[in-house]
Amino acid sequence: MNDIRRTILWVIFGFSLVMLWDQWQVHNKRQPTFFPGPVQTAPQSTGPVNAASTPGSVPTATNSAVSPAQIAQSTAVTSPPAGAPAVARERVTAQTDVFKLTFDTEGGSLVQAELLKHVDMLDTTRNVILLDESKDRVYLAQSGLIAGVGGAAMPTHKSVMTLTPGERTLQEGSQTLELRFESAEVGGVKLAKTYTLTRGSYTVAVKHEVINVGATAVVPQLYLQLVRDGNKPPGESSLYFTFTGPAVYTDAKKYQKVEFSDIEKGSVDIEKTASNGYVSMVQHYFASAWLLGDGIKRDLFMRKVDTNLYSVGMIAPMESIAPGARKTVEARIFVGPQEEKILEALTPGLELVKDYGWLTILAKPLYWLLDKLHGFISNWGWSIVALVLLLKAAFYWLNAKAYASMAKMKAVNPRIMEMRERLKDNPQQMQQEMMRIYREEKVNPMGGCFPIMIQIPVFIALYWVLLASVEMRNAPWIGWIHDLSSPDPYYILPLVMTLTTVLQTSLNPAPPDPLQAKMMWFMPLAFSVMFFFFPAGLVLYWITNNVLSIAQQWVINTRMGVPPKFHLPKF
Repeated sequence: MNDIRRTILWVIFGFSLVMLWDQWQVHNKRQPTFFPGPVQTAPQSTGPVNAASTPGSVPTATNSAVSPAQIAQSTAVTSPPAGAPAVARERVTAQTDVFKLTFDTEGGSLVQAELLKHVDMLDTTRNVILLDESKDRVYLAQSGLIAGVGGAAMPTHKSVMTLTPGERTLQEGSQTLELRFESAEVGGVKLAKTYTLTRGSYTVAVKHEVINVGATAVVPQLYLQLVRDGNKPPGESSLYFTFTGPAVYTDAKKYQKVEFSDIEKGSVDIEKTASNGYVSMVQHYFASAWLLGDGIKRDLFMRKVDTNLYSVGMIAPMESIAPGARKTVEARIFVGPQEEKILEALTPGLELVKDYGWLTILAKPLYWLLDKLHGFISNWGWSIVALVLLLKAAFYWLNAKAYASMAKMKAVNPRIMEMRERLKDNPQQMQQEMMRIYREEKVNPMGGCFPIMIQIPVFIALYWVLLASVEMRNAPWIGWIHDLSSPDPYYILPLVMTLTTVLQTSLNPAPPDPLQAKMMWFMPLAFSVMFFFFPAGLVLYWITNNVLSIAQQWVINTRMGVPPKFHLPKF
């Protein structure tokens, strides 16, 4: 009866893995492997054709007191008032040592960010393009003004602006580069945006200067938003459980990320008001974020803008501005790689866009230790090997207990097998006899599992550290491994990993149940196949762990008088 139960459990477990894989594929917008359905293609967002087609509409927030009529009125302001000279819309590029940014004079919006120090993994002749507005992708940073109830339309991200002449490339010896955009008068208000780019920094200071040129006081509200399509980044593997989508951070509710599908369903539950924090768009290795200083009240929002187009942002109410007066709101926008130390220095909680999942509490100290090792070794591959060595040393005694228990199991295995053959027609007596042998030999069948189970969260956390760390991109190890974040081009590491997995499995005692014995081989081998598509850094980490485990198990078996012996499966 127990054998039948175990068989049923293994079947359920295997079927669950199949279903989980299929749902994983569906979640990543790919065709299911085992139970395919009709192919659904996501609608493509089109690039800019004219002012009216630019993605992103003027946002609202719960407490912003802006009516739908005002939103429509603000959105409609895409050209100067009658009698004013027409201003041609154009794209302007500015470059520093770390990125090349493209701005649109419609709204002074940031519409493209090319990261000069990060190569596109799909086409190594190009750099990573993070923000973009093209026929294939939409990912923009926008800002503008909206008025309170009863107020007139104000300059938005659809208002065409003029650019002050000046340098467009950061010159040798200069530390900063400025671009200033100014709108025409809309509703008695002008908006001037000054972007300040700094050498070596992925953060751009954005000064919003609101000028009242009318005859009455105005009470504007500044909005900052990121607009993005809901597609995964090009080339993103469905084998990685990485997050793509908007996220917000506040002191009250900390880091909250939201799937695009939840925005689609209207089931967003985030902090609506705060006086601190940030809004961001996150993807594997890279992120963008609008930052406002602490103490500035803001309303947070996430919403669907158009078909497969979503926005996250915040609205900051401003004080009344008298005629002829002006007020300024300072903001910053980060557009770049998720380098943990840089993110931590910018604002509290920004490092959380580097997503370690639910094991962040373990992953952060592991990354700290990996970074310290890299400071000594200066090679991320050898740093991974060194980190696994330290972890195995820390868990040496736990592993020793596990392998000692396995050695005892292996020593009594011949008696167990003989007994099972003798009592195969009497399952109940077989079970009783098995427990008697275990008591006599002082063997705990679970003794080899518990110490290893304790370590699993640590090694899962290390997996996430290696998967999430942008430092692994284009980081070489030795010989043919030129990029630890990409799969081994010749599959040498996955083959070595499969071999070490087979060796480790063959050293373990074979379960008495034949079905369990077969599954003990099937699961590690199936797991090894997945590693052919995993980044080389992750495979290196697992190989190192396997080799050290084999060595320790071999030594312990020899000490206990149980000669290490490889056994092969009998299928």
